[in-house]
Amino acid sequence: MVRKLALFFIWITFVGYTIWLAPLDQPDTWPIVKNLLTFQLAKVNAILVAIFWLMGVWPMIYACLMFFDGRMQKFRAWPYFIGSNGTGVICLMPYLILRQPNQKLSGTKDKWLEILDRRSTGVTLLLTTIGLIAYGIIAGDWQDFVLQFQTTAFVHLISLDFCLMCLIFPLTSLFDDDMARRGIHDARIFWTVGLIPLFGPLFYLCWRPSLTTKLEMRSRSVSEPESLAPLGS
Repeated sequence: MVRKLALFFIWITFVGYTIWLAPLDQPDTWPIVKNLLTFQLAKVNAILVAIFWLMGVWPMIYACLMFFDGRMQKFRAWPYFIGSNGTGVICLMPYLILRQPNQKLSGTKDKWLEILDRRSTGVTLLLTTIGLIAYGIIAGDWQDFVLQFQTTAFVHLISLDFCLMCLIFPLTSLFDDDMARRGIHDARIFWTVGLIPLFGPLFYLCWRPSLTTKLEMRSRSVSEPESLAPLGS
């Protein structure tokens, strides 16, 4: 309950702050977004480019946890995932607040869950993140970015949104449940992953054991008593 209250407080505060700044009403918002979406990178500070596309990496990190959880909830994870790609934590956090703790996976994995469960997906996200951060550091202008952060609502809000994505990861029970679902009960892993912004969750996705083995072991344990039963029984 404490976690949910903390998440709700963060969410309602950020929603109010976003409405107060009204970024979509600013004349400089859409030209920046257009340049980012059309890859006119020469017109945009490389640091902002990195943050903008990292805000596409973060929803995928959460997707690798929440879609294994979604089929056991009273509502689907898809709308929140899709919305988070456009609005960040504003659409993501309602799912994290409303979901109920769940440490089991019901049924078999479909194609989408298969992709999300692969370590190669985590590795791809990690390499993408390293490339974006390297690009931002090498080609970016930090003095200009600080000025834009102070004067441009879109830059200000997307930067805060990125920071909140990092902050809420260890606050939600989504991470705890995914660990338990995979038989990981070491608190040191939780704190290491949770307290290292962005790279902690990425390394977790690269390292965590697949659910395929656990599901196969579970189905085998159910079928073994029947196969070992006496022929005459």
